[in-house]
Amino acid sequence: MKPRILIVDDDPGTLESLSRAFALEGYEVATAGSARAALARLDEGAVDAVLSDVVMPDLDGLALLEEVRSRGHRLPVLMMSGEATIEAAVRATRLGALDFVEKPVSLERLLLSLRNALRLDRLERENRELQRYWRHELALVGEGAAMSALRRLIEKAAPSDVPILILGENGTGKELAARAVHDLSPRSAAPFVKLNCAAIPAELVESELFGHEKGAFSGAVARRRGRFEEADGGTLFLDEIGDMPRPMQAKLLRVVQDGALTRVGGSGEIRVDVRLISATNQDLDELIREGSFREDLHYRINTVSLRTPSLGERPEDVPALVEHFTRAACERNHWKPRAFSPDAVERLRRQPWKGNVRELRNAVERALILCETEPISSEELAGVLPAASPRPGQVPLEGSLREISEAYERDVIRARLRSLGGHVTNAARSLGLERSHLYKKCRQLGVELARGSES
Repeated sequence: MKPRILIVDDDPGTLESLSRAFALEGYEVATAGSARAALARLDEGAVDAVLSDVVMPDLDGLALLEEVRSRGHRLPVLMMSGEATIEAAVRATRLGALDFVEKPVSLERLLLSLRNALRLDRLERENRELQRYWRHELALVGEGAAMSALRRLIEKAAPSDVPILILGENGTGKELAARAVHDLSPRSAAPFVKLNCAAIPAELVESELFGHEKGAFSGAVARRRGRFEEADGGTLFLDEIGDMPRPMQAKLLRVVQDGALTRVGGSGEIRVDVRLISATNQDLDELIREGSFREDLHYRINTVSLRTPSLGERPEDVPALVEHFTRAACERNHWKPRAFSPDAVERLRRQPWKGNVRELRNAVERALILCETEPISSEELAGVLPAASPRPGQVPLEGSLREISEAYERDVIRARLRSLGGHVTNAARSLGLERSHLYKKCRQLGVELARGSES
């Protein structure tokens, strides 16, 4: 889309000559013969930058600039004047003008100044959006021991270029950890590209990763770059790598080893420079024993491993998370600021969160929509929270038969593992199960097994 420029000058000849020159340079140009006409045009929106004369009748360029800023317009403004003074230039700069150009205007100078102003404005907008995104979506919130240890490990691992494997239950922030590694690495200015291996049909994974040539298969109507090429120079995040089809694992291993790939339907090699970060909520050691994950690939992607703690391991962080999600939701939805009472926060802290931080966030946002008390009370909050799982040995009274059975099985398995120090074989034997059956049960029910638990 062409940049849209508003030129403001009371001289029709200047408006005509500048608008023609900028149009020839590829800009979309609007003009205004007075400051008041310019303000009316700005209120209509769709302007990327303003070029304004200083000396104009009724309302001069400096007054226009001041009014532009007071109305909340953050677009770049350049000033032009045939009667330039140091005082006027200083005042224009203090009011937020990005440049002050003397008349008669050098078109080359003005074009260069405009290009620089638009580039600076774009970078500032991207920076504001990135800060908002980090504040709302990507913050690794929490000062407890588990999160502090995770941040320290990220800070140590990020500057290197080695592959990283992130382990953790669903909803614990594995992608946030991956983005933190990328943003603290020397590759931070390059792309961060992600692919969820569990969300792509098995027959399309190769094309998604490596790209394809036109006509490589039915529906390949044009050449397409894969995620590796998109991430060249940056970071590729492979989420749920435990779900990657085994035939694809061998092809991935080759690219990780050699740094070269071949598009589907292609013949030549393409060199790529990518840092690989992988994540899974599965036990890759068990998948290797079952034969569904390659051991050599595991070694390649696991030079350094991180583990994102479950919310049950960091209850001390719940108040900070509640405050973070509340503020972010109110800012994002333009709601008035709200808060939870201390008793409500304590209820949230005691609540068992099988969906981890993701479930807590959903509960906070649901409460902000449905609860009317201010601050949100514990009693009103109770009506919008999911039913808590029963204590081991206590039969839940609500939910479907399947939900009741799963809740009971989950608590029995967790209690048995705790009583046996996390020893999987002994726990399986005491429950009358094969060890592989217990592993599968744990995956189905969301029961996390400690790393290094007995094999």
